[in-house]
Amino acid sequence: MKIMQASEAKNRFGELLEASAVEPVIIRKNGRDVAVVVSKAEYDRSVSQISKQQLVRQYHEESIEAFTDLYEELAK
Repeated sequence: MKIMQASEAKNRFGELLEASAVEPVIIRKNGRDVAVVVSKAEYDRSVSQISKQQLVRQYHEESIEAFTDLYEELAK
């Protein structure tokens, strides 16, 4: 993963964008990592993955509510 200082990222913004298309780029300011720049495609994949996880959680919770009695019987 590439690391750029905040001032370097500001001064070389075009290069930052090009680099983020290949891999995430950490932006560091005063010795602290303050941001990560990723491509739009990588961002979309992350958001999609989170949405899928939320759907699975929701379906699981609904299943527990709908079939609580069955689950309790099976657990005996």
